[in-house]
Amino acid sequence: MMNATDFPLWVSLLGNFGFPIAITIYLFLRFEKKFEKLENVILDLSKGKE
Repeated sequence: MMNATDFPLWVSLLGNFGFPIAITIYLFLRFEKKFEKLENVILDLSKGKE
């Protein structure tokens, strides 16, 4: 069970790891859209050669 002395530890952990995790998720979602577009272009180009 948590007590009042654990609170600073959780705040510190959130401060140290929360921001990098949020940035990683943001970038992953952004790059995922770009990869989907790239995949569609590659598929369109490969269909044109047949």
